Amino acid sequence: MHLNIEMALVNVLLLWILTAPHEFAHAWVATQLGDDTPMREGRVTLHPLAHVDWLGTAILPFFTSLLGGGFLGWGRPVRTNPSKLRGGLNGLAMVSLAGPAMNVAMAVILAALAIGTVHALPAFSRFAEQGVLLSLYLALFNLLPVPPLDGSKLLLAARIPVVVYSELSRFGFILLLVAIEYTKLGPWMSEWSYRGAEAIFGMLR
Repeated sequence: MHLNIEMALVNVLLLWILTAPHEFAHAWVATQLGDDTPMREGRVTLHPLAHVDWLGTAILPFFTSLLGGGFLGWGRPVRTNPSKLRGGLNGLAMVSLAGPAMNVAMAVILAALAIGTVHALPAFSRFAEQGVLLSLYLALFNLLPVPPLDGSKLLLAARIPVVVYSELSRFGFILLLVAIEYTKLGPWMSEWSYRGAEAIFGMLR
């Protein structure tokens, strides 16, 4: 087994960079929809340390990248109160989708930076290009309907019984580990990240 420590460290660094705008998007949309919970908890900020979950933003992404089976990582979830959100559970769906949407927006920004620096700063350009791939991967990953990921909130918006969601939450972490390490889910998300990156670079060029 080939252990790529450099790539694992780059992925963790990129995850820290990408986590802040992702979680900020959740917090900002929730605030716009009337929920002051993220504001009171200091989450309406782009400061990375406000959004770090040490297990999900450092330890797991490092080792899953190192082992090459896929990439597993997340930031500290932004807490919201659906009873305060305009639209209730529909508002919760909008808050949940804001994070992956920000990942797509960050992929476009990083692609523009990669193109603009390819000659002057080739090392940075390659770093930004890797960020495009990871940002799109995270968008897909976070849409998986498994707690604690954003896609799981869409289950609540679809009105699945809360007891079912609670049971799923108990095993969500294990389900993610098994899915990433022992199924084709990781390679599938990587493939579609590459396709998405090619489309973005093709559009910008």
